Amino acid sequence: MRGFVDDIEDRTEENTDFRRVLYTGKNLQLVLMALRPGEEIGEEVHEDRDQFFRVEKGKGEVSIDGKRTKVEGDSAIVVPAGARHNVRNTGDEPLKLYTIYAPPEHVDGTVHATKAAADASEEHFDGRTTE
Repeated sequence: MRGFVDDIEDRTEENTDFRRVLYTGKNLQLVLMALRPGEEIGEEVHEDRDQFFRVEKGKGEVSIDGKRTKVEGDSAIVVPAGARHNVRNTGDEPLKLYTIYAPPEHVDGTVHATKAAADASEEHFDGRTTE
């Protein structure tokens, strides 16, 4: 197995897609995200999976079960399974972050260039991993 080894900070800051799945393992998934100014992931709940976010660049706000917290580059966020959450870009520049779902959430290799494309998609993890 190869796993995933790369400069995650560079990959995250270079990403322009709303969502880009980089690696899918059996128990976790690594996904890049870029939110345009004013854009948000959209409020959601993952009943059966934990989620970790790392903000590399930009300014935003995270909401976890109604508690709002400002975030910016170098912020880490952990959302436990069952918590209602959202991430919103409150800055003037793209909010660049990556997230780890445990277990995976999306089909391996998924790329949604925009939030509209992501919202229109009904894909969910189908059990196939990167390797």
